[in-house]
Amino acid sequence: MGTIVQEMTAAVLYGREDVRIERLPIPIAGPGEIIVRVQAALTCGTDLKIYRRGYHARMLTLPVPFGHELSGIVHEVGPGVTTFHTGDRVVALNSAPCDECYYCRHNQQNLCDDLLFNNGAYAEFISIPARIVEKNTLLVPGNVPFEHAALTEPLACVVRGLEESNARPGDSIVVIGGGPIGLMFMHVAQLAGLHVIAVVKRNRQVTMARTFGAEHVIQITAAADPIAAVRSLTPGRRGVDIAVEAVATPTAWQWAVDMVRKGGIVNFFGGCAAGTRVDLDTNRLHYNDITLKASFHHTPATARRAFDLIRSGQFKCREYITGHAPLSELDSVLRRLMNRSSDIKTAIIP
Repeated sequence: MGTIVQEMTAAVLYGREDVRIERLPIPIAGPGEIIVRVQAALTCGTDLKIYRRGYHARMLTLPVPFGHELSGIVHEVGPGVTTFHTGDRVVALNSAPCDECYYCRHNQQNLCDDLLFNNGAYAEFISIPARIVEKNTLLVPGNVPFEHAALTEPLACVVRGLEESNARPGDSIVVIGGGPIGLMFMHVAQLAGLHVIAVVKRNRQVTMARTFGAEHVIQITAAADPIAAVRSLTPGRRGVDIAVEAVATPTAWQWAVDMVRKGGIVNFFGGCAAGTRVDLDTNRLHYNDITLKASFHHTPATARRAFDLIRSGQFKCREYITGHAPLSELDSVLRRLMNRSSDIKTAIIP
């Protein structure tokens, strides 16, 4: 008599704007692994890019279950797992470093040569690889809603981005972009004691920027010169201490450089499409001693600091998650987000 294979419902990406809800076998936990019954999976700008483009060179090969921001309940533990038990509430991040390569040994785990990614959050169950179980899975207290805990991964990226910008209380910061990551940057900066200026496009983003901590909001459709408008809000029009680009366009990258003060720091957080080129004024960069940096991904340490913001109630999780939908509606949710919906994040509830 053959073994009965138990099945689950999962979203599988087949290509550009082609996601299908299918029945797949429920994964079985191998050594060091856990199986999580997903309670909340959040939409994400990266997932939206993958959906729109139909691929992600670093993280997946089609067809494949996708989605990577999740929290849930431990359904099964594999041999050798002692930290977690069936029934535990957990948040599992989407990657874990090897801690052995050149970059890990130089405190750059986000650039790990063998960074292990995991996808498949838009499903009833997901398998968490042993390395992620060991290094990047956290217990969620009973008073933290699952959809709030699932914010840990993007928040960890933003926390690291702000730390890498050498942010200090009292600094001024401009965040260019009123999308999910831009709003998250504003709020994390405000919580860290910075004075936040937001540069946004749409009317609803003006309101949301203020909700998430912006003291001043420049709407580019109303400002003749956004650069001048930002600099006018700083003493002597000198510019901000830190400029964060969270739009991923060449124009926004250029604005960030022109909005920062002498000796300031620019963080190019938005990932432009491959092959994108940007023209920058080398004279301004050199003689004004401007630091340019980009910030990618997260580390186990910033994941824990991000989770502390969520667990403590400091981060406005409730305001940040603006919609809920069942797994069956994932395709329509992604299409709505592509059409510049006013939603920030939607929690997909399998």
